[in-house]
Order: sequence, then structure tokens, then C-alpha cells
Amino acid sequence: MKKPNSLLLTRKRLLAVVIAITFLFCALAGRLFFLQIVRGGFLRAKAAEQWYRDLPLTAPRGNILDCNGAVLADNRNVYTVYVRPRAVKDFAAVSRALSEALNLDYDKLYKKLSEKLVSEITVMRRVEEETAEKIRDLSLDGIYFTVDSTRNYPGGNRLEQVLGFTNIDNVGQNGLEGYYDKYLTGVKGIALTESDMQGVQLSGGVTKYVPAVPGCNITLTIDSNVQAFAESAVDGAKTEWNSKSASMIVMDVDTGGILAMASTPSYDNNDPPRDDIDILNALSKNKMIVDVYEPGSTFKIFTTAIALENGAAHESDRFYCPGYRMVDGQRIKCWRSIGHGSQELTEGVKNSCNCVFMDLAQRVGTQKLYEGLRSFGFGSKTNIDFYGESRGILMNEQSVKNVDLARIGFGQAVAVTPLQLITGVCAAVNGGTLYEPYFVSEVNSFDGMNVYTREPKKVRTVISESTSTLLRGMLEKVVSEGGGKKAGVAGFTVGGKTGTAQKYENGHIAQGKYISSFVGFAPADNPKYAVLMIVDEPSSYAYYGSIVAAPYAGKVFENLFAYTGMTPAPTEDVKTVIMPELSQMSLTEALRKLKELGLQCEIAGNTDKITGVLPMPGTEIPEGDVVLIRTEEIEI
Repeated sequence: MKKPNSLLLTRKRLLAVVIAITFLFCALAGRLFFLQIVRGGFLRAKAAEQWYRDLPLTAPRGNILDCNGAVLADNRNVYTVYVRPRAVKDFAAVSRALSEALNLDYDKLYKKLSEKLVSEITVMRRVEEETAEKIRDLSLDGIYFTVDSTRNYPGGNRLEQVLGFTNIDNVGQNGLEGYYDKYLTGVKGIALTESDMQGVQLSGGVTKYVPAVPGCNITLTIDSNVQAFAESAVDGAKTEWNSKSASMIVMDVDTGGILAMASTPSYDNNDPPRDDIDILNALSKNKMIVDVYEPGSTFKIFTTAIALENGAAHESDRFYCPGYRMVDGQRIKCWRSIGHGSQELTEGVKNSCNCVFMDLAQRVGTQKLYEGLRSFGFGSKTNIDFYGESRGILMNEQSVKNVDLARIGFGQAVAVTPLQLITGVCAAVNGGTLYEPYFVSEVNSFDGMNVYTREPKKVRTVISESTSTLLRGMLEKVVSEGGGKKAGVAGFTVGGKTGTAQKYENGHIAQGKYISSFVGFAPADNPKYAVLMIVDEPSSYAYYGSIVAAPYAGKVFENLFAYTGMTPAPTEDVKTVIMPELSQMSLTEALRKLKELGLQCEIAGNTDKITGVLPMPGTEIPEGDVVLIRTEEIEI
């Protein structure tokens, strides 16, 4: 009776053993599956970390090109020097070699290399290739190198405020380098070298590479040749007038593309003054996009356009200028203290008569004027592809009094960025279309695949074609017959407007400090290019935009016509006259004499006593040129 029970018990024990063995086998199989399949990738990576030393391979930053493919920013190779202490056989020799080659303190370097129990120490970054080769030729154990790249700007100080710069890690800090950093930055690679547990490279070990992927290349609307014209102009103006600064923008009238943007003083982008952050910020700031200024008479373009568009003025309207207007009990002077007398609207624009533009602003009214100014883009950002753009300053519409409205009409009590101004001018003369300004036209991968293409972006229509045509004709007369004469180019039609604005400091007029400017377009009948020239604080009483800024805009237009192969119309020989002696004459007599000779005139001062003239008497000058008469200044 007991034997069957014993047999059953034995079978149960065997079954339990089989089940246990099966369970253990399944558990082991599951564990192996988990380690080899589920965790396999992670564990292989951990193993590789123990058997390989990895060094990063910096991805080349994308190039920045001008519209013709000329390189504005690329890269050059530099090296990072590493030391692996466990691979060093002679710390003294390694420390001595590196301290001499890299100009480092020997004692500090020796202590750092010999006492720190770390696998790897970065000794120096951005080591030039020649220096790295000298160190490599010493064949000292424990010294390693990786190839990095640093930014290179072939033009040096060309376009520095536009391009911006990168930091030591080749990350864009400002300018287009910062704005388009996500496109310009590539994907880093890695070099894996077989080594032992101490980090020492194995003899005959294999190095594996995961190549870096270069960043995208960006193509700008900038034309390097036009940029050279602009930079020559700002350098020349700053030198001639010993000004605080000089700036220029050249824009494509029909697209909003920036062809050139230059400013001085500047710095070499290959060696920015990183040790003085205040100087670096001051020199690298793009004032034409970031800063605002009171535009003065260049703003009269928009008052005229808005008045014509709203039917508040007509070409044949007449205005009388006695040299001032009384508004809200305040006497607001015209720039010409003796007045311009009776004149039609076209003459008022040509003469830049403040009284005309005060009248136009009053006719239009605050609401309509503000609607027009906002339509032209004032008081808001242009949305250019650049960081830090300012909105400009428009007074609160509800706070504008008649006296404020009058001043806004001729370019006071309002602040704009140079970019806003030239963008608005393009809209005023191209038929009435406001375009969004931009720098980058294309983004392409390193292998040529297109990533992004920028098309001109129409924002809105600001005035009619007929108003734009009429305005172009008026502004052409400013250059052919008026104060913008020095911006003219023989054989071509140029339109534009001069500007001379007093500067303010701490809420008060800064005596003797002016911003002289000229904004123009050409050809006047079918504009293709717009140029804005600004000279900040010319150190001479010849501070008028017609004398200080217009000539340099004219030089750029002349270069543009030659560069683009435009054919000039036949012209007569330029007649010249001799600058007369005016010092013994009254102002009225002097003006009569200049008119007889066919000369234009700017007047600095508000009395009848002449104290100086420019150019000097006896100088041969072109007929129709602009001369300056300085008279005594008294408080009114």
C-alpha cells in the first residue's frame, strides 16, 4: 500500500525539480534577452566608453555669402590641445613644451597636469595651426589635438554691425550670426580611439569617426560692390567733417532688399574688442536698426505724400512764408529766417520751407496724418530679419496739440530709425507699395539643397500710383534745382530730400550738435535704388545735409550707375562760376547776387550780417551748386 504513495511522491519531486529548472532557465533566458536585446545598445555604449576615448569634432559653421556668391564669413581651422595625464611619461617635459608654445605659466600647468587624477584636461582652445604643428613635432606622450573651426571674416571690418560675431564656442552672438544661428550651426561629429582602462591609446588601435555635418549657407541681399561704395562714402564723410559717426543704407526700391549698410567707426570682426564690453557693445550695435533720431526735413516727404493723398494739398496751391509761423502762441521759425515769400507747393518742397509743411500738417489734421504715418510704418517695427529693432517714437495721438502737429509736419517731435525712414521713402516713390526690408534671400544646406527662399513681402499700399508719380517729380526738382544739387549725377535723374536736425540731450537742444542727412532715389522716373546718408555731429558750421551728406550720396549713385552699366543721357558741358566775395554785402544783396549766378544757398544764422561763406570767394564751382552763408545768431 505504501509503494504507490512513495512513487507518487517521487514523481512530484521530479516535477518540482523540472519546474524549478524550467523557471530558472526561463529567468536566465529572460535576463539574457533583457541584457542583449533590451539593454544591449546601452551596455555596448558603456563598454565602448571604457575601451574608447571620444573627442568631439566641431561642425563647420555655414558660410555667409553676398548676392553674387562672394564669401562674407567662413571658417578657418584651429586646434584644441588636450592632455591625458595617465598617458604622460614626463610631466616636466610636457609642461615645459606647452607653457613655452602656448605662453602659459609652467608651475601652474605642471601642478594641474600632475596632481589632478582626471582622464583628460583641456589645456587651450583656438590654438593656431602653426603652433599646434610645433607641439605635435615634439612627439611627447599624452598630448592630443582635435580640429575645431573659428569664424573668419575676409572683409575684416566690412559689414561688422550687420554680420555680428560668434563666441569661443562658435555660437552666434549678435547680428545675422545670432539671428540665423540655428541654420548656420552644424551637427557635431566624434572621433573614437581605442584605449585601455587608463585612457592610454592602444598600440595599433583603431580610430573610428562619425563625421560632423556642416551648417547651412545663407545668401544675403547685400552686394559687396555696393557695400564698398557705401563704406567709402561713410569713411570719407567722417574724415572730411570730423563727425562723431557716419552711416549709409542702400535699398532695392522694389523689393525691400538691403544692398548695403555701412557705419563708422567700426572694428575688425576677426578681432572684436572682447576685453571691453562697453566698447564692444557700442561698436557692434547696428545703429541704423536699433537707434532712433529726429529726422528733420527728410520727413517732409511723408507730410507731402499724406497731404496729396488726402486731397489736403494740390500741386498748384500757394503758400506764403515770412520766416515763421505762430501756432498756439508759439513762434516756430522756418530754417530761412528772412522767409521764402510766396511759393507753390513744388517750390515749397524744393525750398524745404518749414512754413509749407506746418500748413500741410494743419490741413491734414492729427487723425489723418497719424493714419498716414502709421501706414508708412512709423511707430512700429519693420520686421526686418535682425534682433533689437526699435519701433521709433510717435507721440500719443490724443496728446498732440496744434504746435506739436506743426512740428511733426517738418520732422520734429518725432523719432524714427534710419531703416524705417528709407523703407518709407521706397514706398513713397515706387508707386505706393510698402515692402518688408530683409537681409537674407536664401538658405541652402552644405550640399546645395535649398532650405528656404525669401520672396519680397508686400506689407500694404500706402499711397496711390498717381500720388507717388507726382511726389517723385517734386523730389527730382529738389536735386536738379534745389538744395539736393550736390547729390545729382550728370546724365541721370536723381530725386531726394536733404535734412538737418538739431540733437537733443537731457530733453534740451544740444547747441552746435546736428544730424545732417540726405535720402534719395534713382533713376527718378523709375526708381531702382534708394540711398540714405547720415552724418552725426559734423564738427563745422557747414552742418546742412545739402552740403555734408548729399555729395556722398551722389558719389554712391554715380558708382551705382557705372556698376550696373546704366547709360547716361547726353548732357551739356557743366558751366562754372566764380564764388563771389559776399562778406561786405547784406544778406539780401548776397542772395540776389547768388541768384544771378544761378547758385543755391543755405543760411546758418538769423541776422543780416554775414560772418562767413563756403566755399571760399574766388573758388570755381558748378553753376547751380549749393553755397553756405553764415550770419550772426541771436536768440529770438
